Amino acid sequence: MLSQHRPSLFSVELRTAHWTHLVEWYRNVIGLRVLVRVVDDGYALFEAGDTRLAILSRPTPGESSARWSLGFEVVDLEAVHLRLAAAAADVTAPKMHPEGFREMLTHDPDGNRIRLFSWPEGHS
Repeated sequence: MLSQHRPSLFSVELRTAHWTHLVEWYRNVIGLRVLVRVVDDGYALFEAGDTRLAILSRPTPGESSARWSLGFEVVDLEAVHLRLAAAAADVTAPKMHPEGFREMLTHDPDGNRIRLFSWPEGHS
């Protein structure tokens, strides 16, 4: 039997050797709002809907940082596509998914896979 209270995902952490660049990319290109930014500690926390995205300056020698796949629901997929193109990101053209939403794929500067999607207006 499941409890009435279920855990909710609060945050996801990305560790990177390219902290400043990654923080700017998620803020300026993806459009996430910065909640906390502590440059001396190499820490940034973004609002991502009900979840938080933390970016930490913590390079791990010998490991690839491109291990994550993140999905973001956005209101205006075309506007995000234009920002990605302006940032010279390798991004797929938005396309219709069989489930009824439009999506596109790109990678952040560390190589993590980013899926962006939006539902048609009026979808609940």
